Amino acid sequence: MASEQCIALIAHDQKKDDMADFARQHSASLAKWRIVATGTTGGRVQDACPGLNVTRLKSGPLGGDQQIGAMIAQGEVQMLIFFVDPLTSMPHDVDVKALTRLATVYDIPMALNRATAEKLVDFQL
Repeated sequence: MASEQCIALIAHDQKKDDMADFARQHSASLAKWRIVATGTTGGRVQDACPGLNVTRLKSGPLGGDQQIGAMIAQGEVQMLIFFVDPLTSMPHDVDVKALTRLATVYDIPMALNRATAEKLVDFQL
């Protein structure tokens, strides 16, 4: 397991603005973590918070969600913040299920919406 604590950030579809705003509001807390994010989400977070060190993986539909899942399974990710967009068609449905299953199996804190993410960040940091 990595010694540095790592948080994964993912936002699907219309939730990317919400993730960028969340990162902006909690940038001081997020700066204490190593951050990995799917491609587009990572770009939006970097634009909103240039001071954060964000490792961008592939875009979610191109394998980024699975990359984060593998990192969870390998013990490299200690928290998942995954803003799922419940009001759009669900082409990502299998990715959502896979990531929530892995976060549950490996018993890491997970937030699927902003209210829970804010509580997790306040609690964890």
